[in-house]
Amino acid sequence: MSLAYGIQLPVQSQSTMYAEPWEADAGPADLVEIARAADRAGFAYVAACDHVAIPRRLAEAMSTVWYDPVATLAHLAAVTTRLRLLSHVAVVGLRHPLVTAKQYATLDHLSGGRLVLGVGAGHVREEFEALGADFERRGTVLDETIDALRAALGPDEFPSHHGKTYDFEGLGQRPRPAQARVPVWVGGSSPAAVRRAALRGDGWLPQGDPRDRLPAQIERIRRLRAEAGVEEPFTVGAITEPLYVGPPSWNVGRRTLTGSPQALAESLRAYPAMGVDQIQVRFRCRSRSELIDQITAFGAEVAPHL
Repeated sequence: MSLAYGIQLPVQSQSTMYAEPWEADAGPADLVEIARAADRAGFAYVAACDHVAIPRRLAEAMSTVWYDPVATLAHLAAVTTRLRLLSHVAVVGLRHPLVTAKQYATLDHLSGGRLVLGVGAGHVREEFEALGADFERRGTVLDETIDALRAALGPDEFPSHHGKTYDFEGLGQRPRPAQARVPVWVGGSSPAAVRRAALRGDGWLPQGDPRDRLPAQIERIRRLRAEAGVEEPFTVGAITEPLYVGPPSWNVGRRTLTGSPQALAESLRAYPAMGVDQIQVRFRCRSRSELIDQITAFGAEVAPHL
Protein backbone atom coordinates (compact mmCIF):
# COMPACT_ATOMS: atom_id res chain seq x y z
CA MET A 1 0.00 0.00 0.00
CA SER A 2 1.39 3.42 -0.93
CA LEU A 3 2.16 6.04 1.69
CA ALA A 4 -0.31 8.94 1.64
CA TYR A 5 1.07 12.45 1.93
CA GLY A 6 -0.55 15.72 2.95
CA ILE A 7 0.45 19.26 3.79
CA GLN A 8 -0.26 21.82 6.49
CA LEU A 9 -0.99 24.95 4.50
CA PRO A 10 1.28 27.97 4.83
CA VAL A 11 -0.10 31.49 5.32
CA GLN A 12 -3.13 30.36 7.37
CA SER A 13 -1.03 29.98 10.54
CA GLN A 14 2.20 31.87 11.04
CA SER A 15 3.93 30.72 14.20
CA THR A 16 7.61 31.68 14.15
CA MET A 17 8.39 27.98 14.67
CA TYR A 18 7.69 27.25 11.01
CA ALA A 19 6.46 30.24 8.98
CA GLU A 20 8.65 31.42 6.11
CA PRO A 21 9.26 35.19 5.71
CA TRP A 22 7.27 35.46 2.45
CA GLU A 23 4.09 34.32 4.19
CA ALA A 24 3.74 37.63 6.07
CA ASP A 25 2.60 39.39 2.88
CA ALA A 26 0.65 36.45 1.43
CA GLY A 27 -3.10 35.97 1.44
CA PRO A 28 -6.13 34.19 -0.02
CA ALA A 29 -4.86 34.04 -3.61
CA ASP A 30 -1.71 32.29 -2.44
CA LEU A 31 -3.69 29.74 -0.44
CA VAL A 32 -5.87 28.99 -3.46
CA GLU A 33 -2.93 28.42 -5.80
CA ILE A 34 -1.08 26.26 -3.27
CA ALA A 35 -4.17 24.13 -2.60
CA ARG A 36 -4.73 23.69 -6.33
CA ALA A 37 -1.10 22.64 -6.78
CA ALA A 38 -1.45 20.07 -3.97
CA ASP A 39 -4.66 18.79 -5.56
CA ARG A 40 -2.90 18.31 -8.92
CA ALA A 41 0.14 16.69 -7.29
CA GLY A 42 -1.81 13.90 -5.63
CA PHE A 43 -1.66 15.13 -2.05
CA ALA A 44 -4.17 13.38 0.21
CA TYR A 45 -5.14 16.51 2.13
CA VAL A 46 -4.49 20.12 3.00
CA ALA A 47 -4.71 21.13 6.65
CA ALA A 48 -5.55 24.26 8.62
CA CYS A 49 -5.03 25.08 12.30
CA ASP A 50 -7.38 26.49 14.93
CA HIS A 51 -6.85 29.36 17.36
CA VAL A 52 -9.52 31.92 18.22
CA ALA A 53 -7.34 34.59 19.85
CA ILE A 54 -3.70 34.78 20.92
CA PRO A 55 -2.74 36.54 24.19
CA ARG A 56 -0.09 39.23 24.12
CA ARG A 57 2.36 37.06 26.08
CA LEU A 58 2.44 34.55 23.20
CA ALA A 59 1.85 36.85 20.23
CA GLU A 60 5.51 37.44 19.39
CA ALA A 61 6.24 33.72 19.09
CA MET A 62 2.91 32.44 17.79
CA SER A 63 1.83 35.57 15.87
CA THR A 64 -1.87 36.43 15.73
CA VAL A 65 -2.32 35.11 12.17
CA TRP A 66 -4.57 32.07 12.50
CA TYR A 67 -7.24 31.74 9.83
CA ASP A 68 -10.48 30.09 10.89
CA PRO A 69 -10.20 26.46 9.72
CA VAL A 70 -13.84 25.98 8.71
CA ALA A 71 -13.95 29.13 6.60
CA THR A 72 -10.53 28.43 5.09
CA LEU A 73 -11.20 24.79 4.23
CA ALA A 74 -14.64 25.62 2.81
CA HIS A 75 -13.08 28.28 0.59
CA LEU A 76 -10.48 25.82 -0.65
CA ALA A 77 -13.06 23.06 -1.14
CA ALA A 78 -14.66 25.24 -3.79
CA VAL A 79 -11.45 25.52 -5.82
CA THR A 80 -10.23 21.91 -5.54
CA THR A 81 -11.72 18.62 -6.63
CA ARG A 82 -10.12 15.71 -4.81
CA LEU A 83 -8.17 16.84 -1.74
CA ARG A 84 -9.44 15.95 1.69
CA LEU A 85 -9.82 18.86 4.12
CA LEU A 86 -8.18 18.35 7.52
CA SER A 87 -8.48 20.48 10.64
CA HIS A 88 -5.08 20.03 12.24
CA VAL A 89 -6.23 20.49 14.84
CA ALA A 90 -9.59 21.91 15.85
CA VAL A 91 -9.65 22.82 19.54
CA VAL A 92 -13.18 21.51 19.86
CA GLY A 93 -13.32 22.04 23.64
CA LEU A 94 -13.63 25.79 23.02
CA ARG A 95 -17.12 25.37 21.56
CA HIS A 96 -20.31 23.48 22.26
CA PRO A 97 -20.28 20.26 20.19
CA LEU A 98 -23.53 21.21 18.45
CA VAL A 99 -21.83 24.38 17.17
CA THR A 100 -18.81 22.39 16.01
CA ALA A 101 -21.05 19.78 14.40
CA LYS A 102 -23.06 22.42 12.55
CA GLN A 103 -19.90 23.98 11.10
CA TYR A 104 -18.10 20.79 10.11
CA ALA A 105 -21.21 18.93 8.90
CA THR A 106 -21.87 21.84 6.57
CA LEU A 107 -18.25 21.75 5.38
CA ASP A 108 -18.50 18.02 4.68
CA HIS A 109 -21.82 18.51 2.88
CA LEU A 110 -20.53 21.38 0.73
CA SER A 111 -17.31 19.56 -0.16
CA GLY A 112 -18.97 16.30 -1.11
CA GLY A 113 -17.60 14.32 1.83
CA ARG A 114 -13.98 15.46 1.99
CA LEU A 115 -13.69 16.40 5.68
CA VAL A 116 -11.24 14.84 8.11
CA LEU A 117 -11.89 16.26 11.57
CA GLY A 118 -8.63 16.55 13.47
CA VAL A 119 -9.13 17.43 17.13
CA GLY A 120 -6.86 18.37 20.01
CA ALA A 121 -6.96 19.59 23.58
CA GLY A 122 -5.44 23.05 23.08
CA HIS A 123 -2.80 24.78 25.16
CA VAL A 124 -3.59 28.51 25.45
CA ARG A 125 -5.19 29.18 28.84
CA GLU A 126 -6.38 32.71 28.02
CA GLU A 127 -8.29 31.45 24.98
CA PHE A 128 -10.28 29.06 27.15
CA GLU A 129 -10.92 31.65 29.84
CA ALA A 130 -12.13 34.29 27.36
CA LEU A 131 -14.60 31.82 25.85
CA GLY A 132 -15.81 30.44 29.17
CA ALA A 133 -14.28 27.01 28.54
CA ASP A 134 -12.61 24.91 31.25
CA PHE A 135 -8.84 24.88 30.70
CA GLU A 136 -8.00 22.62 33.64
CA ARG A 137 -10.47 19.93 32.53
CA ARG A 138 -9.78 20.29 28.81
CA GLY A 139 -8.62 16.68 28.39
CA THR A 140 -11.69 15.23 30.09
CA VAL A 141 -13.94 17.62 28.19
CA LEU A 142 -12.28 16.65 24.91
CA ASP A 143 -12.94 12.96 25.58
CA GLU A 144 -16.64 13.69 26.02
CA THR A 145 -16.71 16.15 23.13
CA ILE A 146 -15.44 13.46 20.75
CA ASP A 147 -18.28 11.19 21.88
CA ALA A 148 -20.78 14.02 21.44
CA LEU A 149 -19.43 14.81 17.98
CA ARG A 150 -19.70 11.16 16.97
CA ALA A 151 -23.43 11.45 17.67
CA ALA A 152 -23.87 14.92 16.21
CA LEU A 153 -21.97 14.08 12.99
CA GLY A 154 -23.64 10.69 12.59
CA PRO A 155 -26.62 9.78 10.43
CA ASP A 156 -29.36 10.96 12.82
CA GLU A 157 -31.06 14.24 12.06
CA PHE A 158 -31.92 14.51 15.77
CA PRO A 159 -28.77 13.30 17.55
CA SER A 160 -28.63 12.65 21.28
CA HIS A 161 -25.82 12.76 23.82
CA HIS A 162 -26.03 12.60 27.60
CA GLY A 163 -22.77 13.37 29.38
CA LYS A 164 -21.38 15.24 32.38
CA THR A 165 -20.59 18.41 30.43
CA TYR A 166 -23.01 18.29 27.48
CA ASP A 167 -26.57 17.00 27.27
CA PHE A 168 -28.78 17.25 24.21
CA GLU A 169 -31.53 15.42 22.32
CA GLY A 170 -34.50 16.29 20.14
CA LEU A 171 -32.61 19.05 18.33
CA GLY A 172 -32.37 18.56 14.57
CA GLN A 173 -29.45 19.58 12.40
CA ARG A 174 -29.36 19.53 8.63
CA PRO A 175 -27.59 19.34 6.29
CA ARG A 176 -26.06 16.08 7.47
CA PRO A 177 -22.47 15.23 6.55
CA ALA A 178 -22.04 13.63 3.14
CA GLN A 179 -19.92 10.89 4.73
CA ALA A 180 -21.60 8.12 6.66
CA ARG A 181 -18.78 8.39 9.21
CA VAL A 182 -16.63 11.52 9.41
CA PRO A 183 -13.05 10.42 10.27
CA VAL A 184 -11.84 11.84 13.58
CA TRP A 185 -8.07 12.05 13.94
CA VAL A 186 -6.75 12.92 17.40
CA GLY A 187 -3.72 15.16 17.72
CA GLY A 188 -1.03 15.22 20.37
CA SER A 189 1.84 13.11 21.68
CA SER A 190 1.32 13.13 25.44
CA PRO A 191 0.36 9.80 27.04
CA ALA A 192 -3.22 11.07 27.42
CA ALA A 193 -3.42 12.19 23.79
CA VAL A 194 -2.05 8.89 22.49
CA ARG A 195 -4.56 6.97 24.61
CA ARG A 196 -7.37 9.23 23.40
CA ALA A 197 -6.36 8.62 19.78
CA ALA A 198 -6.18 4.87 20.30
CA LEU A 199 -9.53 4.49 22.03
CA ARG A 200 -11.64 7.30 20.54
CA GLY A 201 -10.08 8.19 17.21
CA ASP A 202 -9.96 6.94 13.65
CA GLY A 203 -6.40 8.19 13.40
CA TRP A 204 -3.49 9.80 15.23
CA LEU A 205 -1.74 13.09 14.45
CA PRO A 206 1.49 13.19 16.45
CA GLN A 207 2.82 16.56 17.52
CA GLY A 208 6.17 16.42 15.77
CA ASP A 209 7.56 13.23 17.31
CA PRO A 210 11.05 12.53 15.94
CA ARG A 211 11.42 9.24 14.10
CA ASP A 212 13.01 7.41 17.00
CA ARG A 213 9.96 8.04 19.21
CA LEU A 214 7.36 6.85 16.75
CA PRO A 215 7.71 3.04 16.99
CA ALA A 216 7.00 2.99 20.74
CA GLN A 217 4.03 5.33 20.33
CA ILE A 218 2.59 3.24 17.49
CA GLU A 219 3.05 0.04 19.47
CA ARG A 220 1.21 1.58 22.42
CA ILE A 221 -1.69 2.56 20.17
CA ARG A 222 -1.91 -0.96 18.77
CA ARG A 223 -1.77 -2.48 22.24
CA LEU A 224 -4.46 -0.16 23.64
CA ARG A 225 -6.77 -0.86 20.72
CA ALA A 226 -6.23 -4.62 20.97
CA GLU A 227 -6.90 -4.61 24.72
CA ALA A 228 -10.10 -2.63 24.17
CA GLY A 229 -11.22 -4.86 21.30
CA VAL A 230 -11.31 -1.96 18.84
CA GLU A 231 -11.08 -3.33 15.29
CA GLU A 232 -12.07 -0.40 13.02
CA PRO A 233 -9.51 0.91 10.52
CA PHE A 234 -7.01 3.36 11.99
CA THR A 235 -4.71 5.87 10.29
CA VAL A 236 -1.32 6.51 11.86
CA GLY A 237 0.23 9.83 10.88
CA ALA A 238 3.64 11.46 11.20
CA ILE A 239 5.10 14.89 10.55
CA THR A 240 8.31 14.60 8.56
CA GLU A 241 11.44 16.64 8.81
CA PRO A 242 11.42 19.79 6.61
CA LEU A 243 12.02 18.81 2.98
CA TYR A 244 13.61 20.29 -0.11
CA VAL A 245 13.46 18.33 -3.37
CA GLY A 246 16.75 18.63 -5.25
CA PRO A 247 20.02 20.35 -4.30
CA PRO A 248 19.22 23.70 -2.62
CA SER A 249 21.11 26.82 -3.66
CA TRP A 250 20.42 28.49 -0.30
CA ASN A 251 20.64 27.59 3.39
CA VAL A 252 17.60 25.44 4.10
CA GLY A 253 18.72 24.49 7.62
CA ARG A 254 20.61 21.49 8.90
CA ARG A 255 17.49 19.49 9.82
CA THR A 256 16.05 19.71 6.32
CA LEU A 257 16.11 16.56 4.21
CA THR A 258 17.44 17.43 0.75
CA GLY A 259 18.64 15.57 -2.29
CA SER A 260 17.41 13.70 -5.31
CA PRO A 261 13.82 12.45 -5.43
CA GLN A 262 15.07 8.89 -5.05
CA ALA A 263 17.16 9.78 -1.99
CA LEU A 264 14.25 11.57 -0.34
CA ALA A 265 11.92 8.67 -1.06
CA GLU A 266 14.40 6.21 0.38
CA SER A 267 14.54 8.21 3.61
CA LEU A 268 10.77 8.66 3.80
CA ARG A 269 10.13 4.94 3.28
CA ALA A 270 11.29 4.50 6.87
CA TYR A 271 7.88 5.82 7.94
CA PRO A 272 5.66 3.06 6.50
CA ALA A 273 8.21 0.55 7.75
CA MET A 274 7.31 1.75 11.27
CA GLY A 275 3.58 1.43 10.62
CA VAL A 276 2.85 5.02 9.50
CA ASP A 277 0.00 5.37 6.97
CA GLN A 278 0.25 9.07 6.09
CA ILE A 279 2.95 11.70 6.35
CA GLN A 280 2.53 15.44 6.64
CA VAL A 281 5.27 17.27 4.76
CA ARG A 282 6.54 20.84 4.92
CA PHE A 283 8.84 22.30 2.30
CA ARG A 284 11.41 25.01 2.85
CA CYS A 285 10.74 27.80 0.37
CA ARG A 286 11.32 31.50 -0.26
CA SER A 287 8.16 32.25 -2.21
CA ARG A 288 4.82 30.87 -3.30
CA SER A 289 6.26 29.89 -6.67
CA GLU A 290 9.12 27.96 -5.06
CA LEU A 291 6.66 26.16 -2.79
CA ILE A 292 4.45 25.22 -5.75
CA ASP A 293 7.55 23.97 -7.60
CA GLN A 294 8.42 21.83 -4.54
CA ILE A 295 4.89 20.46 -4.24
CA THR A 296 4.84 19.61 -7.95
CA ALA A 297 8.26 17.95 -7.85
CA PHE A 298 7.34 15.92 -4.78
CA GLY A 299 4.14 14.63 -6.39
CA ALA A 300 5.77 13.83 -9.73
CA GLU A 301 9.22 12.63 -8.69
CA VAL A 302 9.22 11.55 -5.03
CA ALA A 303 5.75 10.11 -4.46
CA PRO A 304 6.01 7.38 -7.12
CA HIS A 305 8.89 5.90 -5.12
CA LEU A 306 6.97 5.80 -1.82
